[in-house]
Amino acid sequence: MTVDWITTQGLTPYPEALAFMEERAEAIRAGTANECIWLVEHPPLYTSGTSARSEDLTDPDRFPVFEARRGGQYTYHGPGQRVAYVMLDVAARGRDVRCFVRDLERWVIAALAEFNVKGEIRPGRVGVWVDRPDKPLGPDGIVQEDKIAALGIRLRKWVSFHGLSINVEPDLSHFDGIVPCGIRDHGVTSLVDLGLPVTMTDLDLALRRTFQTEMEPGRTSC
Repeated sequence: MTVDWITTQGLTPYPEALAFMEERAEAIRAGTANECIWLVEHPPLYTSGTSARSEDLTDPDRFPVFEARRGGQYTYHGPGQRVAYVMLDVAARGRDVRCFVRDLERWVIAALAEFNVKGEIRPGRVGVWVDRPDKPLGPDGIVQEDKIAALGIRLRKWVSFHGLSINVEPDLSHFDGIVPCGIRDHGVTSLVDLGLPVTMTDLDLALRRTFQTEMEPGRTSC
């Protein structure tokens, strides 16, 4: 199965991204277009998922807010963050949404591992997390954790769209206007915040290298 990889330079307005994904997902379902991974950056903005709570938008006037209609709660997108929109045939990947989401998480973890970053998933929390032994222990005496990647998808007739975001070098203060993904007890980090001089191109190459082993049809972690 052929997957088209598209990388858009500059900052893509969010409404344009939504329109592209809607059109491409329909074409994939109709069999008139290949699957697609679209790599973009957005101007600073917040998006709300289907589980978003109004109290988690703590600074509603800071950046534009868009209703994404994907799974999840509030998240931030902006310069320095790689957004990977995944328009894939989930029916060809076993029709198991939970397994598909897990494979997306493991794809992110595999890409991060290329930079010697140990990404992990946590029960009851969406996305990918890293331990921060360089920070003071939490009040409970446990090593603190920060989120480095967020994930939220939508399916239409077994074709996915929306996807994931990985923090390369965004302005982390921009996350202060929301409770990211509804989680108040943990912070947010990026590859550069972890002390790694990783560029967007470096990450893009890692995502492409690890996609085949983690996301190709017929290969599943479940």
